Amino acid sequence: MLLRKICKEELIIVQGKNQENTWAMFCHLGGLCGYFLPFGNVIVPLVLWLIKKDEYLSVNYHGREALNFNISITIYALVSALLCLIFIGVLFLIALAVLQIVLIIIATVEASKGNQYRYPLTIRFIK
Repeated sequence: MLLRKICKEELIIVQGKNQENTWAMFCHLGGLCGYFLPFGNVIVPLVLWLIKKDEYLSVNYHGREALNFNISITIYALVSALLCLIFIGVLFLIALAVLQIVLIIIATVEASKGNQYRYPLTIRFIK
């Protein structure tokens, strides 16, 4: 086994990258706050993105991506709620909730690995 001496600079870079990935994960996980707070799925990623976007490059990317996705989900949910009047909207709302949870989990895992993830079916409001 080959042992290598880790210098202070490498340790700081690794710790910085871990913090960056953690904040990127929080941007995606913030989308789940919509199940507890009205419009929390948009507000929490927006606040996290605004606070950390200048500090970390990947948080800027992941925050924009999470914000665009959650704005799109909110629009799709409002349209589905209107479609509840003709009884098909309930199915769309259920499918939308499952899709949102699954995609947020996938994006969070990718952010934890340091990879970029693009949500499908997302309208790019913030570029």
